[in-house]
Amino acid sequence: MTEGSMGAALDAEDAKLVTLARGARERIRADHGAAIRDDTGRTFAAADASLPSVSLSAIQVAAAQAWISGARGLEAAVVITAQPDRVPDAAALVDIGGVGLPVIVCLPDGTVAHVTTAGELSGRDPAP
Repeated sequence: MTEGSMGAALDAEDAKLVTLARGARERIRADHGAAIRDDTGRTFAAADASLPSVSLSAIQVAAAQAWISGARGLEAAVVITAQPDRVPDAAALVDIGGVGLPVIVCLPDGTVAHVTTAGELSGRDPAP
């Protein structure tokens, strides 16, 4: 297990997602990086895509990559952001992974800020 400095313990597979999301974000100096693991263990990483004709969040790009690769379920997701209280909408993660999909939100250095769910981030969490 890898220990996040804010107390969240990460297993090796989740730590790998953090590394992939950080790399995707840093490669193009995007605001956000994201990485997801599908139900077969494959990983997909992306950064925000801001072009003159289209703007997609890192979450949307990673989810789209997984879907077109045949993923029909997700195990976990990571989002890297300098503003952990302002994570982009995670509706695409809910579409594939469900409202209970764990989402690890990290700072740019990989420190775990908090762990939440795709449903909570998208406002689609079921009533308690």
